[in-house]
Amino acid sequence: MAGVAVLTGTGLAAPVRISSGSMAPTLLEGDRVLVTRAGTPGRGALVTFSSPADGVLTLKRVVAVAGDRVAIEDAALVVNGRRVAEPYVDAARIDGLYFGPVTVPAGTVFVLGDRRAGSIDSRAYGAIPAARVEGRVLVRLWPPLRPSPAQRPK
Repeated sequence: MAGVAVLTGTGLAAPVRISSGSMAPTLLEGDRVLVTRAGTPGRGALVTFSSPADGVLTLKRVVAVAGDRVAIEDAALVVNGRRVAEPYVDAARIDGLYFGPVTVPAGTVFVLGDRRAGSIDSRAYGAIPAARVEGRVLVRLWPPLRPSPAQRPK
């Protein structure tokens, strides 16, 4: 993913083009998002970082933070023993997926792609240091009119 830095009212931000399908259906290959360095990402935030697997700029969702216990049980995300509602994940496409549980180490975040069956993420390379998070997605810039997954009819 490549981007050109622009100055916004919230600080330094950059438009970034999505180069993979690992965040589908939330973000599709070719979509463009505005990423900022402002703020500490919490659960649910979409973040960019250099992938530990290959060093390429990557975008994933933070699903757990330091101290959380995270697992996937029959395709359902479970954090600290509670199932997490994820309207942005197409659960019908990830039936039978299991992972963990693992505890997220101090100073790190656990990230997953929304297309769980087709994402290389913290399940493969572990939690990432929070200091390696380069940015947080503010908004999808393009295409502007596609509804978010939570708004799409089932």
